[in-house]
Amino acid sequence: MTRKTPQSLPFPRTPSGSRAAKTIQESVYNPLPQEAHLDDDVPNILIVLIDDAGPGLPHTFGGEVNTPTIEKLSAQGIAYNCFHTTAMCSPTRASLLTGRNHHRVCAGQIAELANDWDGYSGHIPKSSALVADVLRNYGYSTGAWGKWHNTPAEETTVAGPFHNWPTGLGFEYFYGFLAGEASQYEPNLVRNTTYVAPPKTAEEGYHLSEDLADDAMRWLRNHKGCQPDKPFFMYWASGAIHGPHHVHKQWADKYKGKFDDGWDAYRERVFHRAKEKGWIPQNAQLTPRHDTLSSWDSIPEDERPFQRRLMEVAAGYAEHVDVQVGRLIDEIDRLGYGENTLVFYIWGDNGSSAEGQNGTISELLAQNGIQTTVREHIDALEELGGLDALGSPKVDNQYHAGWAWAGSTPYKGTKLLASHLGGTRNPMVVRWPKGIKADPMPRPQFHHVNDIVPTILDVVGIAPPSSIDGVPQDAMDGSSLAYTFDSATEAGRHKTQYFEIMGSRAIYHDGWMASAIGPRLPWVPGTPPGIHDWDPDNDIWELYNLTEDWTQANDLASTEPERLAKLKDLFLIEAANNNVLPIGGGLWVMVLHPEQRISPPHTQWTFSGDFVRMPEFNAPALGNRPNRVVIDCDIPEHASGVLYKLGSAAGGLTCFVDDGVLCYEHNLFLVERTKIRASTKLPVGKAQIVIETTRQDSRPAGPILVKLKVNDRVVAEGEIPRSAALGFTANDCLDIGMAMGSPVSLDYAERAPFKFTGTIGEVRVSYI
Repeated sequence: MTRKTPQSLPFPRTPSGSRAAKTIQESVYNPLPQEAHLDDDVPNILIVLIDDAGPGLPHTFGGEVNTPTIEKLSAQGIAYNCFHTTAMCSPTRASLLTGRNHHRVCAGQIAELANDWDGYSGHIPKSSALVADVLRNYGYSTGAWGKWHNTPAEETTVAGPFHNWPTGLGFEYFYGFLAGEASQYEPNLVRNTTYVAPPKTAEEGYHLSEDLADDAMRWLRNHKGCQPDKPFFMYWASGAIHGPHHVHKQWADKYKGKFDDGWDAYRERVFHRAKEKGWIPQNAQLTPRHDTLSSWDSIPEDERPFQRRLMEVAAGYAEHVDVQVGRLIDEIDRLGYGENTLVFYIWGDNGSSAEGQNGTISELLAQNGIQTTVREHIDALEELGGLDALGSPKVDNQYHAGWAWAGSTPYKGTKLLASHLGGTRNPMVVRWPKGIKADPMPRPQFHHVNDIVPTILDVVGIAPPSSIDGVPQDAMDGSSLAYTFDSATEAGRHKTQYFEIMGSRAIYHDGWMASAIGPRLPWVPGTPPGIHDWDPDNDIWELYNLTEDWTQANDLASTEPERLAKLKDLFLIEAANNNVLPIGGGLWVMVLHPEQRISPPHTQWTFSGDFVRMPEFNAPALGNRPNRVVIDCDIPEHASGVLYKLGSAAGGLTCFVDDGVLCYEHNLFLVERTKIRASTKLPVGKAQIVIETTRQDSRPAGPILVKLKVNDRVVAEGEIPRSAALGFTANDCLDIGMAMGSPVSLDYAERAPFKFTGTIGEVRVSYI
């Protein structure tokens, strides 16, 4: 029954076999059986994708983070130690779900920083349909949970359009978040195409990873009850362990004291254990720390408790999400699906993230290019409860880049470095009891996330469709890895693969890899010097024989210049064929033109007084563009509550009333708070409140001046020393009349959502 020839989808409806006459008595009723498009025994499919997790973390592979689910699935199936991702979030996900290279599906950069070049537009073309759409047409039930990050940022408001949301791309059900990251305690959640609040609060024990597991398990039970004869396809993509590193204290406390000797010592231990476990070859070499990355010995003694606790939180966060995956696997088994469910558990959409740089309590500082000192973070933390606040809703902490490098043991790089395996090599475990015999020997064949879709279609017996909804389909770039299910020794079939993220790049071909780091290192704060004059032709390339050199330890560029030249030429060919050009195109918004970040085309807005949950990337840029906010309201005696807020507790701005006094706060990622407060109370009755924001100079992150006016009279003003060039959050919102999600100001955090006690008639925003 399986179809090995390409099909045009959707399949035509089964025609009626009945023949109608004038009367029922004269008519012939003969319904034809519905055509089946799948064999009866096709497997269910589950893809689990963990975020920002390096290969040196799971204890299964030599690390020091307890990962019982990976351990269990590895013992019941097979593991891959030469599997690769793209070094960045959206690109990996787009490639994983389409079977194509990331630039070819317009995902050369994260969705929020898209630009106008084809490879970076953030709009997955209809000619590269997601595997969910194919499987749905063939008869699978399809559902997705967790982090999505492949909807164009400008299309993520409550008004849509929805054709690029998960349910418009082949998933019949979605529960999760659309952005690149989210608070694990106060996420801005979507169910299908509706924004919804989390089912409980952090104080009541809420955590996003647990919620995602609960919801997926509920969906499975509903599937079992309502559609027991249909196979299912589930995509479960956690927000962990992407920043912010949020986990309840008891999970972090499990790791107290375990990392006291720092990241250099951690790498040594993990490297030796990985060899003992047979996860890496015995001749593999431990690569050295980059000379721009701090050693543990260089960390001042009084800063070490902060750095240690950051890693303890990250480790607890990682174990916690693995346990949630285990709950989902257990439910699959309990419902009787386990034997014939093909599970792909991918530990990381890229390597561990060094975006925490020197260790941070607010990880979007790095994306905004704002430089701070560790002491600023430690001092700000004291106001929030000290080290125990790390991992809590009060902060958006992320560990020092040294821990990310340690988490990528034994490789050189981290997330955002497409040039080195620490950014692109991630463990994968596959379990399918009916089709795969358990084997402890790691699969060493070179493979890539673009191979997962071809593998699924191969196993199910489906040829890639020729067209879907009338749109001819692009060829797959990946190739099935099903041949490795029964063999750890068969020669690899994925011969060539390029990598590129923001100018960092590499080309793999038949056992060799040529690499160029590019213009920036993710752990170095601030804008790289000379970035505006960067010329990729001047980059230094390295050359590695991966067949003999597992970790890119021995650069052969000087001894094999001809081979290197050929690989560089091959990279350019692949780049031209896959819309990679211009090389480094992903830097356009991120570094070169932050003022061109995704933003709505409007220059003025009119909101109702109860308007909430407008994602920041779609909202007026109240913190970094000159603007005027006009609020028509009715003020009661002792008025209190939020007039509006943009952002979250870890960074944002807000205007509110506290016992009749008009207040404004600019929270620069916790390290710098500017409060502006009127000296007298608001008049009772109808009033017009105006907040004017102007720039002091032309710098994107330069100072801004804020004036508060009531009925045309200035009641307070102040200067904000630094502003956020890109934005405050990835997933929080603009709210009017209350502070949903995460509260910006500590002054009302205990009273959140701090709904305004008066009446807001209309809010008008305009750029000036």
